[in-house]
Amino acid sequence: MDDRALLQDLWTDLAGPPDLLDRVTLTGPGSVLPSVYDVTGFATASVAAAVLAVAELAAARSGGAAVADVAVDRLGASASFRFEGLLEAVGWQLPPIWDPVAGDYRAADGWIRLHTNYRHHLDAALAVLGAPAEREAVAAEVARWTADELEAAVVAAGGCAAAMRTVDEWSAHPAGRATAAERPVVIGAPVPISGGTGPDLGRPDGAAPLAGIRVLDLTRVIAGPVATRFLAGYGADVLRIDPPGFEEVPALLPEAPAGKRTAFADLTSDRGRAVFEALVAEAHVVVGGFRPGALAGLGYGPAGLRSINPSLVTVTHDAYGWSGPWAGRRGFDSLVQMSTGIAAAGAAAAGTDRPSPLPAQALDHGIGHLLAAATCRALTRLIRDGAAADVRGSLVGAANVVKASPAIDGDVPTVTVADAPLEDGTTAWGPVRRVPLAGRIHGIAPAWSIDAGPLGRHPAAFATSAAR
Repeated sequence: MDDRALLQDLWTDLAGPPDLLDRVTLTGPGSVLPSVYDVTGFATASVAAAVLAVAELAAARSGGAAVADVAVDRLGASASFRFEGLLEAVGWQLPPIWDPVAGDYRAADGWIRLHTNYRHHLDAALAVLGAPAEREAVAAEVARWTADELEAAVVAAGGCAAAMRTVDEWSAHPAGRATAAERPVVIGAPVPISGGTGPDLGRPDGAAPLAGIRVLDLTRVIAGPVATRFLAGYGADVLRIDPPGFEEVPALLPEAPAGKRTAFADLTSDRGRAVFEALVAEAHVVVGGFRPGALAGLGYGPAGLRSINPSLVTVTHDAYGWSGPWAGRRGFDSLVQMSTGIAAAGAAAAGTDRPSPLPAQALDHGIGHLLAAATCRALTRLIRDGAAADVRGSLVGAANVVKASPAIDGDVPTVTVADAPLEDGTTAWGPVRRVPLAGRIHGIAPAWSIDAGPLGRHPAAFATSAAR
């Protein structure tokens, strides 16, 4: 399907009013990210859904004003799906995106990918292999295993790995069968607000579309941070909370925290829980990106959070979906591409046996934008219907949509993301040239009011805290 049809499909998932799609104009080249799948179309449709949802919420917050027109340039949307790779440091050096051990390895019977960007995942993989953190040594040990056996062993040890499967192999796999109908993002049934009415979400005249919306960010690379970064770009008060001493993937820190306050809180301590629960009570939205069950194990699943704040919109996402034997499995975009047949399909199209993934972490970026869209749609429903909501997303759901969108035959890119314009920016480490936030609402220019920087550098409080 083309990108407009794909936008309609995604907007239907979000239960968006169909007539609002007439507000959207899509421009630019039809193909920017070359692939066996229509990655450009998926990027364009995902960005358009997010920007349109912001425009709708802004209108609802202004007492039902007309929804503004929205424009999305396909080149800009495609570049936004590569923002971490297109970032340019001016006068200083960016950290590498990948850990030296991370990547694809040839096993005894096929290919497997190890994801080792977090230290505990690296340690788990090395412990299983009995190898030092040297790529050649790891490769020699991987070659002794079948891909399925090594995948299972690494995952059982608390690590992250994925054997390369074809689309047909994934379709026959129990996890593939269980998630065959999984959608990228779903907004749950309305949740009546117990004990009163919802918060006043009116938008002050002249304020940014999401000004005053308090978002508690409990996310990790990359989908969740993309969602909250997008919301911050339109004025949301985003506060990211991490455990004390947590180390995010260094390459993402100059971009992912843009527009956000960041603080530490230990949710396993009485003091940390008290701080966290006070923040939940003030928040309008909580976005979680931990492994499924992790927050619930601390008593902070959707029901637990809503016992603190009955009008809360909760947003969660995972890698391998919400049903079947792999629900709750650790995973990342590059691993889901390996598992679901995307990397194998790319290899077949390229005439190689090596994994050939998408030209972007498109599942992450797509889910990030769609989570932002769903958040705004849920807030609009809160205003209009007085009901809270739970939002869920999954990378395997995004993979299902991508695999159903083959590239258009003969559509050869005439431009690449390298042709996209960059803008000047600043970070705690120095100046940068970065990809602008994609999409535009008529009369509104998105911007981040806080520079990207290290985690834990702010007090654990919202900038617009009611206590101030």
